[in-house]
Amino acid sequence: MSNSNPQINSLLEDAVSLLVFLIETPSLSREEEKTGDIIAGFFEKRNIKTHRKGNNIWGLNKYFDPNKPTVLLNSHHDTVKPNAGYTKDPFKAVKDEGKLYGLGSNDAGGCLVSLIGAFCHFYEKNIPYNLILAATAEEEISGKNGIESILNELPDLELAIIGEPTLMQMAVAEKGLLVIDATVKGKAGHAAREEGENAIYKALDDLNKLREYQFKRESPYLGKTKASATIIQAGSQHNVVPDTCTYTLDVRVTDSYTLEEAFAELRDILKAELTPRSLRLNSSKVPEEHKILKVGKILGLETYGSPTLSDQALIPFPSVKIGPGDSARSHTADEFIYLKEIQEGIQGYIALLEKYFLQT
Repeated sequence: MSNSNPQINSLLEDAVSLLVFLIETPSLSREEEKTGDIIAGFFEKRNIKTHRKGNNIWGLNKYFDPNKPTVLLNSHHDTVKPNAGYTKDPFKAVKDEGKLYGLGSNDAGGCLVSLIGAFCHFYEKNIPYNLILAATAEEEISGKNGIESILNELPDLELAIIGEPTLMQMAVAEKGLLVIDATVKGKAGHAAREEGENAIYKALDDLNKLREYQFKRESPYLGKTKASATIIQAGSQHNVVPDTCTYTLDVRVTDSYTLEEAFAELRDILKAELTPRSLRLNSSKVPEEHKILKVGKILGLETYGSPTLSDQALIPFPSVKIGPGDSARSHTADEFIYLKEIQEGIQGYIALLEKYFLQT
């Protein structure tokens, strides 16, 4: 895990130590106050001033200049609840055979501390860009008290780099999420007689149509927008034809659609009354002419479209998702990250920013 560069070794040591503290401090979504304190304290010890709103912590580079363009480095410090499959204590950081185990180690603690390491590397340098490091809350639940709550505190961003485990590949597009509640109305009647209009059967007509439906537009990075029925409810007793059936749709929307456009297309083909729960969690895609795409090619990074949701959905500026660790380990029992991945994350973020600063 050691590196010939003493500064990288120092950044890595600090990053791993910080991650150990974060793992051993429970920080479920909406309960991140103590990890917020730890992150703020980390910066305070290094004489880096931070701002705080709720459980969101952010800091600016030393020579921040409002006349320079700004890049945001963002990852989250909340976690999901540990699942029942854990064989290790999820709140104890254990190093074993080059791995660091613990809840949040991979998603997204390794990314967060690597971004913090890169930020510290550039903090006192007079660079041609501003850097903002934001450690935010409620990402796992897309909560309104997370990144969304501090966007109005930040300047316009030329780019946001979102730290999520991607094996240091670059996600340049991400699917959005649209959850729809559907209500189908029938007419109640006695099940023993030819009475009523069964709302379940009417809902099945919708669901059969939906199962075969292909959205009209397709994304080159993200493929097809997909709608899945995930919940259905109807009826109260066995001998009554139900007059109402409700179902829920989980719609993963590509950058080929706005959420409103995907909703309108479904509304046109289904009989149910549709109500979107939220129109906040948008799909994203980096504009084709953006400099970060050139940087990715220079560094030989694989670019792809991500099916999983992150804070990208809430950031109305160009963004990419990249970080150490593997998305396949997220939310799994005995979560871990390789220590070498944290080193690669710090070095990878520094290289990415150095190349980005050189682009005109």
